[in-house]
Amino acid sequence: MMNRLCMTPIRSDDGAVSHTIGIQIFMEANIDLGPVSSSLFKESLYTAEWFTEESAFRRGRTPASERSSRHRRCGLLDLSDEVLAQKILAQLSPRDVASLGSVCTRLFQLTRNEDLWKIVCQNAWGVETTSVLEAVPGTRRLGWGRLARELTSLEGAAWRKIAVGGAVEPSRCNFSACAVGNRLVLFGGEGINMQPMNDTFVLDLGAASPEWRHVHVSSPPPGRWGHTLTCLNGSWLVVFGGCGRDGLLNDVFVLDLDAQQPVWREVAGAAPPLPRSWHSSCTLDGTKLVVSGGCADSGVLLSDTFLLDLMMDKPMWKEIPVSWSPPSRLGHSLSVYEGRKILMFGGFAKSGSLKLRSSDVYTIDLAEEEPNWKHLVSNPGGSVPPPRLDHVAVSLPGGRVLIFGGSIAGLHSASQLYLLDATEEKPTWRRLDVPGQKPKFAWGHSTCVVGGTRAVVLGGETGEEWILNELHELSLATI
Repeated sequence: MMNRLCMTPIRSDDGAVSHTIGIQIFMEANIDLGPVSSSLFKESLYTAEWFTEESAFRRGRTPASERSSRHRRCGLLDLSDEVLAQKILAQLSPRDVASLGSVCTRLFQLTRNEDLWKIVCQNAWGVETTSVLEAVPGTRRLGWGRLARELTSLEGAAWRKIAVGGAVEPSRCNFSACAVGNRLVLFGGEGINMQPMNDTFVLDLGAASPEWRHVHVSSPPPGRWGHTLTCLNGSWLVVFGGCGRDGLLNDVFVLDLDAQQPVWREVAGAAPPLPRSWHSSCTLDGTKLVVSGGCADSGVLLSDTFLLDLMMDKPMWKEIPVSWSPPSRLGHSLSVYEGRKILMFGGFAKSGSLKLRSSDVYTIDLAEEEPNWKHLVSNPGGSVPPPRLDHVAVSLPGGRVLIFGGSIAGLHSASQLYLLDATEEKPTWRRLDVPGQKPKFAWGHSTCVVGGTRAVVLGGETGEEWILNELHELSLATI
């Protein structure tokens, strides 16, 4: 096959080259290379073989003139396996390691090493993410190499429907849920006649027959809905804000789910943000709670960002000072990537004198001395998701974010998945077609990300989450 490439410059009105069109033409190449000599065949085998005792023995019997010629031709393969693995392959992205594994037999065998793949994943995704994935029961069976491939390509992603036992009673909607290991935790919500709830339920997906269980916890927070529930430090649950019996809230409560006698404990952080509901939150470094936006009194939308370090002896709220903020909004999502970078997507945002659903993307790096929000302009050639609020955002290894569900205008499917890699030079939205039994609805406040590889949607058959015995699970890998 012959590949012919024609590059043509496109000039603007002032004569400057503004674009270049590249046209590729593929045609069959009928070329007679003649007989291939045995020496050439041996040469090609030698440059692509392992550095082993046998190859070293043959190399020692090869004339020095030929050896120097070969070294110039393929110096990379003259390095030892240890150097190749630790100094080169381990520093690359999973996709690049897989590409190098297709170069020759030696690199193919080297990239089959599970210890190497674990190091590659740690360097590319971070130790914390890798530790979460390692705790997933099926990781050892699947292997790090296969897991890296599936989480990069999402080739094994699939929906399925799950039936569980037990009950969440009294029935409710507008609760908040999150995952602690394989356990789904549900707190609060809006009951009949807008009754704010303050009870806690747990569903252990690791059990042989999962069922909802009411957990009796001492000193529960005041009842609320429209709040956030976030997992912190492995087994801690953090509740912030929401709408209670007497109006909006800005209090913080922490629960250690692994304690012998779980107790909700209020954290009296100094200089708290305004009371709010339908805000968004996330965690940094396993110790810090980040709160953004939401709805204040009289329906005023907020655009501020606050941080609270819960590991301090006397926690104090700190507003992130920025020179510019995205338009104020509620129902948006915050996703953490590359350590301390945060990606904001969507929501019900202020646009001039109007309030509209949004599909805008903003990023901020809290590791910088003077962090600032930036509007992330995606490639216009991508499949940008329709504007939405109260959607699901799943952070994937490598700085990618998966978006689906929420309140969407028009006839759009809630189970349609959209993927964005915020680390790309020109980020491009991609639409994914995933097989399986899909939910009709999916809301951000009632969807949990379990083990970094599964998104579990509570309910999903109706617009309200009154019945929670049918779940829809999006598996991102065949674990």
